[in-house]
Amino acid sequence: MSLTQLSGNAGLAIDNVSFAYGAGDIVLRRVALEVPEGRFLALLGPSGSGKSTLLRLLAGLEVPSAGRLIWKGVDITGPGIDRAVVFQNYSLFPWYTVLDNVAQAVAKAHPRFSRSERREKALDYLTRVGLADAATKYPFQLSGGMQQRAAIARALALEAPVLLMDEPFGALDPINRGKLQDLLLEVWQSTSPRRTIVFVTHDVDEALYLGDRVAVLGASPGRLLAEIDVPFARPRQRAELFASDAFHLLREDIAERLDADVLSGLSTV
Repeated sequence: MSLTQLSGNAGLAIDNVSFAYGAGDIVLRRVALEVPEGRFLALLGPSGSGKSTLLRLLAGLEVPSAGRLIWKGVDITGPGIDRAVVFQNYSLFPWYTVLDNVAQAVAKAHPRFSRSERREKALDYLTRVGLADAATKYPFQLSGGMQQRAAIARALALEAPVLLMDEPFGALDPINRGKLQDLLLEVWQSTSPRRTIVFVTHDVDEALYLGDRVAVLGASPGRLLAEIDVPFARPRQRAELFASDAFHLLREDIAERLDADVLSGLSTV
């Protein structure tokens, strides 16, 4: 896919992006993807496939060795308030309360707000993620799941049109992971206009449950193996979806693509 085929003014465009640390350490090779505005892309792949690196490139935290990254027709050349990031390690400020963590993001989105307006808006976002009662607590006083909800509230409070998420639920137990997946979908589907989301995961089930489309990356170096439209209607019911034949067939297809890539890599060693 070339830049002439990408409608970069309609969303995110990743135009033949490569990235390397030094001359020989190639992390990504000629990745080309498009994420239409308001859509949810799950970026799936094993360790070493460059998923997190690609997310950092989209966030403007790294610079590609080749190719371009575009949001609505404008090149991404560094961090910006049009792109919010949620990392796996929560990245909350430990010296601020949960409310003040979120209020810091509100201040960036609304620099003219008074302190009371910032805190009111921050409390609204905490309420949306079920943390209003924990507003005066510090991050160390929260469980891992609660910290991640606070991090999501802070990212949402930036009111950025793009939300980049780097395995945000990877360290959580299955119950809390499922709850936060549902929370994310609920918030995303209830917001107008919807945010454009790029969600990094190595879990096939998570990718298919959350995404409109799944981009499958192979490892060493990271490159695009497949783009798969997820055919399941929203809203999705977890138990019903996971029990369906269509889900299992698509899951097996993706798993086979990843397995074949691993075997191909081993045969060249």
